Amino acid sequence: MSSSSPIQSEFPLTPIGLGANFISGYAFKSQDFCEKGLPVIKIKNIQDRLVITASSQCIPPDLITEKLKKFLLNNGDILIAMTGQGSVGRVGRLQCTENLRPAMNQRVGKFVTDEVSLHKDFLYYVISSATYESYLFAMGSGSGQPNLSPTAILSVGIPYPAYQEQVAIAEILNALDDRIALLRETNATLEAIAQALFKSWFVDFDPVRAKQEGREPEGMDADTAALFPDSFEESELGLVPKGWRVSTFGDFITRLSVGKKYDNKTALQAGNVPILDQGKSGVIGFHNDIPSVKASLDAPVIVFANHTCYMRLISFDFSAIQNVLPFIGKEVDTVWAYHATKDRVSFSEYKGHWLDFVIEKTVLPEMLLTLAFGKTVNPLIRRIRINELQYQNLAFIRDTLLPRLISGQLRLPSDELDMEILQ
Repeated sequence: MSSSSPIQSEFPLTPIGLGANFISGYAFKSQDFCEKGLPVIKIKNIQDRLVITASSQCIPPDLITEKLKKFLLNNGDILIAMTGQGSVGRVGRLQCTENLRPAMNQRVGKFVTDEVSLHKDFLYYVISSATYESYLFAMGSGSGQPNLSPTAILSVGIPYPAYQEQVAIAEILNALDDRIALLRETNATLEAIAQALFKSWFVDFDPVRAKQEGREPEGMDADTAALFPDSFEESELGLVPKGWRVSTFGDFITRLSVGKKYDNKTALQAGNVPILDQGKSGVIGFHNDIPSVKASLDAPVIVFANHTCYMRLISFDFSAIQNVLPFIGKEVDTVWAYHATKDRVSFSEYKGHWLDFVIEKTVLPEMLLTLAFGKTVNPLIRRIRINELQYQNLAFIRDTLLPRLISGQLRLPSDELDMEILQ
């Protein structure tokens, strides 16, 4: 099997197919899909070097016959997108519970390593690296529909250090990824706490109901409790706390600067000012000009992605690409405005267009109550930002180590590496 490779390495460069087989997914029919059952992994599930089951379509478990069992997946499987404009060559590692076995759809492929000459996690880190992802994308991006065949994928040359050295390399990189995953899971928990508090106060109106029944609201001091009314009144949105008014989003937010177009020449690999994109990945590059938006832990900014409908809270100076729209609260706490807009909207109904976004309605409390909410959740927001900085630093270390490890520039044993970075 002939091969080519995008890198030079002190280790032998040999086709993936020397140590791995390849299984292409199954063409499930549209009538096979249902709301509950086994998740089906499609190309869209491969994002940011991960494969997740969230938002997957499902099939009934009894659809999987003995013949189709080979298309069932396990946690940790390495998958690749075999087609699609902008997605061909994208690699990810499946994350799911150990007892869940998702099914693999057509045009998604799975690597099955022999675990003699090629270690699965080592293969993952090599071919999910930026260099190999770009190389695989270019291989599949000819005229017409981008496409990669199993033969082409298995012909790609990768470094083949001794198997035990592959294991050691993968262990180091896995340790970094495990720490990153833990920090992200912690942040998800902290965000869920803040969202739950917002829902209790401003959606379910629990403190108002408590005062209406003659009880003290739980989990707050007397000054904060005094800010809530003790009765309801009718509105166009139904019963709302007395004195609160129905308001459009545009009434309590202020839009900041518009993003600009950044290309490969202006989006640097390193610089002073991060550039934000529309997806969950966040920073796509840097520049060294004046940031278009100033933000901090004490004065965060909300960014609204006009096409992907994704929102996030930013607490550092940044610039943004086109269609990333920053805004802050107007006469309300900005963190309150973030939850009021993010948690109360079905983005898919209007595909994230700003003009449709600002006319959405919600119930607006007194400004002092929004400030009290912001003060209450501010420690969570700070912790989230600290965790973000930590896992961004760990990701930088991982991405710096990876090419040096797989090229043989940095050789193991692992005790030569300062593992304090993982603490």
